[in-house]
Amino acid sequence: MHQPEYRWTRISGGPRLAVATLPQSECAALSIHIPAGSRDEDGLPAGLAHFVEHMVFKGTKRRGAKEISFDIENCGGQINACTSEDQTVYDARAEAGNLEILADVLCDMVWNPVFPEPEIDLERDVIAEEITMYRESPSDHIGDMISAALWGSHPLGNAISGNHRSIARIRRPHLTDFVSRHHFRDDLVIAAAGNFTLEEVLETIRPHVPEGFHAGFPALPFDPASITPGNLREERGSDQLQLALAWHAPGRHSEMRHALRVLSILLGESSSSRLFLELREERGLCYQISTDVTFLHETGAFEISAGLAHDAREESLDCIFRHIRHLCMHEPSEEETERAKRIAISQSKIAFESTAAHASWAGESMLDLDRVPHPAEWREKILGVSRAGILEAARLVFDGKTHAVAEIS
Repeated sequence: MHQPEYRWTRISGGPRLAVATLPQSECAALSIHIPAGSRDEDGLPAGLAHFVEHMVFKGTKRRGAKEISFDIENCGGQINACTSEDQTVYDARAEAGNLEILADVLCDMVWNPVFPEPEIDLERDVIAEEITMYRESPSDHIGDMISAALWGSHPLGNAISGNHRSIARIRRPHLTDFVSRHHFRDDLVIAAAGNFTLEEVLETIRPHVPEGFHAGFPALPFDPASITPGNLREERGSDQLQLALAWHAPGRHSEMRHALRVLSILLGESSSSRLFLELREERGLCYQISTDVTFLHETGAFEISAGLAHDAREESLDCIFRHIRHLCMHEPSEEETERAKRIAISQSKIAFESTAAHASWAGESMLDLDRVPHPAEWREKILGVSRAGILEAARLVFDGKTHAVAEIS
């Protein structure tokens, strides 16, 4: 795939439009990025943003639920959505000549949902089953538990899908108010990728974008000093112990974010990482051990998770904290640093083989950074991470810091 060209503009009186022009792409990808998610539910039922995401598929002023699916799939396309802590994304993709269809359906869903009452109750049952499904999978549910342990009473501590009690409280006015408040924000982003220019996409999308956008609303900020990470444990009589640890980390605007990405890879994200090699390969204490770093606007999280035999808990924790102490005292070797950076670069290049990944990059970059850097710029930042920078990042996150713990046994 030829090098993409990223450009953006603001639609008059409305949101921003970002386009990745891919001269040889045979596909079109379109996404609408709403800068609101579960962290925007302060004072509202947990799971509301996720409930809205489900319900916009249930019909608009022009289409029923079947028509939404059929209009996309009749041209061989796909449509999807997802909710995170700080954004909701609606996306569609199809062959290159179908951008008009994608724009018509996606914009109709996002800006014209009708939330029919019978569908609300039906979808409440569907979401309840989704919550049950993840709760009954310890390796999935541990993620919600560690969030609750790390973020406490802040909305970031809530499960994105909510819980059975919270979704039972959601009524139609909650849904319509959330859409009015967040789907018409002028800081949302429309993103597209494919063999077309910014001007061509603007001409296609403009007739489908409504008038009357307003300024966005800031989410409840998080102050790490206001929350002490806690410990949560569930006893299930499981054959395996699910264990998660988490620390507060800097947000996505921190200069330390690239070093933290490399730190995560060399500590536990790959099969050549320190934790994988010792806990799994050398000691046989687990099948799965991993690390991850999440960046939000003003804060973030560094997490370690593992599935262990119950009698391997103490030995595993000793190994984990020994490696953390070592990373806080010594620079990593040049060999493992360079390997981790190569893994990060390779993962980035592999991901960008997808047209949809370019649309996602354009949309999220505009949402987070108010510009669309070329992926090569990010890769250069990764290549510039030094061993001393990784040591500094480890000390920033781990040294003297209280961590959260979640366990399912």
